[in-house]
Amino acid sequence: MSARILVVDDTPANVKLLVDLLGARGYSPVAAASGEEALARIAEQVTDLVLLDIMMPGLSGYDVCRRIRADPATALLPVVLCTSLDPKQERIHGIEAGADDFIPKPINQQELFARVKSLLRIKALQDEVKAWNSQLEQRVQEQLAQMERLSRLKNFFSTQLAEAIVSGGADDPLKSHRREITVVFLDLRGFTAFTETADPEEVMGVLREYHAAMGELILAHEGTLERFTGDGIMIFFNDPVVVADPAARAARMALQMQQRTRVLAQGWRKRGYELQLGIGIATGYATIGAIGFEGRIDYGAIGNVTNLAARLCGEAKGGEILLAPRVAAALEGSGLAVQSAAQFQLKGFARPVAASRLCVPTAE
Repeated sequence: MSARILVVDDTPANVKLLVDLLGARGYSPVAAASGEEALARIAEQVTDLVLLDIMMPGLSGYDVCRRIRADPATALLPVVLCTSLDPKQERIHGIEAGADDFIPKPINQQELFARVKSLLRIKALQDEVKAWNSQLEQRVQEQLAQMERLSRLKNFFSTQLAEAIVSGGADDPLKSHRREITVVFLDLRGFTAFTETADPEEVMGVLREYHAAMGELILAHEGTLERFTGDGIMIFFNDPVVVADPAARAARMALQMQQRTRVLAQGWRKRGYELQLGIGIATGYATIGAIGFEGRIDYGAIGNVTNLAARLCGEAKGGEILLAPRVAAALEGSGLAVQSAAQFQLKGFARPVAASRLCVPTAE
């Protein structure tokens, strides 16, 4: 689209000359016979440059220029003052009013086109920078809004799931889907007896310490927290973020959890609480997605693999990590030490499960 140039002069012959010259060069000239009309033209349509006569009845060229500069929408609009008065004196007044350039009358055509071309090039660059700034501001606002949504979602979902929901993509992470995952189930040995004798405030204090420590390790190993149930915690790996080594990640996290719990248990023991951590790990397919109703949604996994991890956790002694057969097989070559544990007849499983034990380094 050709540049729109506003020609402002109270002398019709001057206006016609400039309009004809600019039109012949491919520009889109628009005429105004007074300062008031010029401001109205600028307000009604985007203008790229103004050729402005100084001496006019009503608003002078200086007055119009000041009005243009005072409006944030037109503060950078190029203005060229055209005058037949003393150029030195008028140049000072023009600069004070905010003019960008000056053309003496009678107008030299080559000088006119050179100055118009130069100022339009500058305006094009200014418009480009303005567009960049607008896009940048929009992107910053979008990112701030995204960060705010992500922060709220992290209060209810795992970090990975919250990020997947906010970023969007081809697949809805909350839609039910089937995937092979590694499930880790843990709870505290001695917790029931502890709650029967301890004050509620003491129980909540222990849970806060325990949840904070376990939560930190879940995030560090990129696990998905399925739920807290008092002292029980369920985590799974390989969804919504697919990882190459879910079993090894789960095992390394479990080892660090046992180490961290031993440290916590020292403090609990001084307060008269004898608590230890039991962990079960299983690998298998599960159906995963949103569970709940409008207003309260959880992200959960359903399948035998979750039951198996929970049953193994129930059999694990304090400080022990029991592995389902598929997990033990997946850890071969990982550098983690595994040994046979026992055959367990688990509730809900027709056949005995040959579990293995992940060797936990003893405290020095």
